[in-house]
Amino acid sequence: MGTLYSALATLFVLAASQALAQEGPEVLAGHINRVRDGDTLIVSGLPVRLEGVDAPERDTAAGKEASLWMRRATHGKEATCLLTGERTYDRVVGVCYVELDGLEQDIGAAIIAAGHALDCRRHSGGRYRDLEPTNARYRIKPAPHCG
Repeated sequence: MGTLYSALATLFVLAASQALAQEGPEVLAGHINRVRDGDTLIVSGLPVRLEGVDAPERDTAAGKEASLWMRRATHGKEATCLLTGERTYDRVVGVCYVELDGLEQDIGAAIIAAGHALDCRRHSGGRYRDLEPTNARYRIKPAPHCG
């Protein structure tokens, strides 16, 4: 019965997301339920792909490090995500803000600055490129779609 309620709640959230996306930018605020990998958070049950963030795949050593960093940074926290209206696979796309060191910060920018992900210029417009540590592109292989 709990699974049915979870499925219905997810459908409701997705339907509401679609309706709001037609009206303009949507804000999703809620608890970070879990971290899927270095660039995907589950916020209030909804998978959110961090816009412009290229984290290594989780089945690689660098991907495991990125996922661990993200779990530690977001454990038990709330997020506010500005959704773009785009979708990729089962995820909505957005920029998420989480409290880090007492300040609301863009968690995508933070994982890039920490050296666990790269700027995906195709989707970020290059806004995160200056945050990458100098050796990041030697340690992390950019995804083909990010260039």
